[in-house]
Amino acid sequence: MSRYDRKQPTRNHRSNPCCLCWCCCCSCSWNEDRNRRRRLSRDTKLEAVPHCEVCSKPSSEEVHSWAHSFEKLMKNPAGRNVFREFLRTEYSEENMLFWLACEELKKDNGKHSIEEKARMIYEDYISILSPKEVSLDARVREVINRRMQEPSSQTFDDAQLQIYTLMHRDSYPRFLNSGIYRSLLQNISRSSSES
Repeated sequence: MSRYDRKQPTRNHRSNPCCLCWCCCCSCSWNEDRNRRRRLSRDTKLEAVPHCEVCSKPSSEEVHSWAHSFEKLMKNPAGRNVFREFLRTEYSEENMLFWLACEELKKDNGKHSIEEKARMIYEDYISILSPKEVSLDARVREVINRRMQEPSSQTFDDAQLQIYTLMHRDSYPRFLNSGIYRSLLQNISRSSSES
């Protein structure tokens, strides 16, 4: 019998306030505090971004078209809702929330309102102190920091494009192979065959 065939003893979970492991394998107080902060920080300062967009049930053609075009998925409120649900399972919902917040900012015309929304978007998604910080490169962060001196509806355009591209290249292929999308396809096909 090799050493790999033997059962390894189970690890005792113990509270260790000085443990800084990143793997969630222990129940140390640091990890508990981190998880509590993460749960409390899920709410953003932007109340304008709804939990779920209001939309009608997508047609079979719409759902099938999402497999061929990320752009069609993102232009469709029902598609964004389903994709957002998938992103939530991957712990990257902040990408969609940021993208939606930027879309809302572009619709605004009032200078004071734009400045306030831009500040909230910055605090919620750009600041390194934010628990919902989106992943941006240094160049884009620098551009945003300059533009925040006089915020406009285009302040986050480069960042929004970078996040859109990230979702398209990274999350979208996994979404198409996910149980969420496959289940939706089956339900749509089943309901259209029953009609």
